[in-house]
Amino acid sequence: MSEKIPVSDFYKVIDYVTIFKSEKWWEAVAIIESFGRRSIAMYLWQFREGKWKRKHKFQLRNLEEWERVKAAIDKLAPQVYK
Repeated sequence: MSEKIPVSDFYKVIDYVTIFKSEKWWEAVAIIESFGRRSIAMYLWQFREGKWKRKHKFQLRNLEEWERVKAAIDKLAPQVYK
């Protein structure tokens, strides 16, 4: 983690991986913690007015939720990416 990701101070960032970054967009997956509970969140920020502003956030609260999301993507992806 060389650069701090622009996440609310409400969360403690444990670790993150940048998926994509350009001058205008930044996409990352992060382990965040609040009130002693950890979760994985996917973020998309847009660089506007001189700073990074969150455009989207998708949070996975548990492994079961991740398995459902993964199964849905595995089912749909072949219809898009052949």
